[in-house]
Amino acid sequence: MDSRLEFLVLIAVAALPMVPAGPAALAQSTSSSSQHVRKAAPAGDSRLDAGSVSNGLYRNQAFRFTCKIPAGWVLRTEEMNDQQNEQPAPDSAKAARVLLAAFSRPPAARGEDVNSSILIAAESASSYPGLKEAAQYFGPVTEIAKAQGFDVVSEPYDFEIGAKTVVRADFQKDIGTRVMRQSTLVILARGYAVSYTFIGGTEDEVEELIAGLSFGVSAKAPQR
Repeated sequence: MDSRLEFLVLIAVAALPMVPAGPAALAQSTSSSSQHVRKAAPAGDSRLDAGSVSNGLYRNQAFRFTCKIPAGWVLRTEEMNDQQNEQPAPDSAKAARVLLAAFSRPPAARGEDVNSSILIAAESASSYPGLKEAAQYFGPVTEIAKAQGFDVVSEPYDFEIGAKTVVRADFQKDIGTRVMRQSTLVILARGYAVSYTFIGGTEDEVEELIAGLSFGVSAKAPQR
């Protein structure tokens, strides 16, 4: 597999609700109310801000956005980055990072419903020669989604969040009598393709999660 796609596979597989929980998946999880996800960026790349979580809100000042995390959800951001770092990869693939991985339940807690999730990641645009528009990034995104059994519901289209225009595509996957719905939004910023993936069991649930995403000056943490 193209090493540039391995990062996206990591994201896609982590969101599947029926993946058996391995040792890494049983790592300690905490509520989003106080967990901080800031770690050192890949060596030699000071532009990649890991952001932080406080009081149920993820903030990333470099990319100027915030994202609300539903109460009671668990974070697996550092765990997913550790898994990525353990895999041999060229420097271009290492210039990628999970910024936020939040799930409605920990992987060890099996459930009948979809394990709703928010997955935000940044990958160096230089890994994709010729990448000039966010819509182009949906080539690999769609490839991975289809490989995981998703059908394309909506091809990439412009989508407004406040004053910000992003590119969005929608997918769904039948899981027995249930349906997993996924919407992925992408922007190009500061030399990165930043993807925002929201997964839920209903269209309304996904839209509610997307409604918690905001761009602009509010990304800066309030002064105390």
